Amino acid sequence: MNHMLFSGILHTKAWLVDDKHLYIGSANIDWRALTQVKELGIAVFNCPCLANDASKLFDVYWQMGAPNTQVPSSWPADLSTIYNANNPMDVLLNTEQSAVYLTSAPPEFCPAGREHEIDAILRVIRTARQFIHISVMDYIPALLYSENNHYWPVIDDELRAAAYNHIHVKLMMSRWKNTRKQLYSFLRSLADINAGLPCISVFNPNTGRKQCLANSTGSVEVRIFEVPAFGNQSQIPYSRVNHNKYMVTDNSAYIAGVGVVIQSDNSMQVSQIVNDVNEKIFMRDWNSQYASSIYDFDLDGNRLPPTAQTVIS
Repeated sequence: MNHMLFSGILHTKAWLVDDKHLYIGSANIDWRALTQVKELGIAVFNCPCLANDASKLFDVYWQMGAPNTQVPSSWPADLSTIYNANNPMDVLLNTEQSAVYLTSAPPEFCPAGREHEIDAILRVIRTARQFIHISVMDYIPALLYSENNHYWPVIDDELRAAAYNHIHVKLMMSRWKNTRKQLYSFLRSLADINAGLPCISVFNPNTGRKQCLANSTGSVEVRIFEVPAFGNQSQIPYSRVNHNKYMVTDNSAYIAGVGVVIQSDNSMQVSQIVNDVNEKIFMRDWNSQYASSIYDFDLDGNRLPPTAQTVIS
């Protein structure tokens, strides 16, 4: 992609089969990804409508993979989509009617109608009403992979704003032998805002004063997830890590790979799929022995002695 957009890499993970089945998730096609790395994805079977929309994304990549190709000024009409946040696809997933749309990045690779991935991420954050739970391998409000990285606080700002607006944010980042120590300072900074978050205050006629509503203050909690290595597993390069990339709120699930957003087809109901992603995957990992508070580590990422660690209840 360097000759097209100056920098970048094809990071999408998606499979399309027979124009009716698809997989979108975090796993690379590599034996380590499928045996030594913790991944998350969604597999959809017998859904030609969703597979057809995903195939348009593949066709963009296929076209751009040709030698000496440049990003066109406009994409062919047959690669455009009508499905996005304003008009999600109505899909039956696990016997439940769901509103689904696919996203893509960078914007230059998005034909007409395709939701830009960063827009979808910010929309999911902004529409949360109770909580935002995120699991990701690396988290830092800056570019990571350039020679001259620069500050990029777009998502970090939104999470801080959400917590300020009384939303409970949980962020789970991975720790492995390749984790950059800078991440710990930024994660500490995010978790440290709790003391400054406001509550919702209401007037109490009995006291003649305003008081905070119970449980109305937002919060930010950060935990570090480590996949243990047994025996010679520690000798396998680029393995034993939580590599998944997803976000779940009280009303939406966002799973990276291409970028798929899933919500209930009925805005008055909680999607069972969204609930399962939260309860059976995120909260399972969050409450497991493999997740530790960010305050159990110093700013260089070294684990503190037990006497200095945070007790998680």
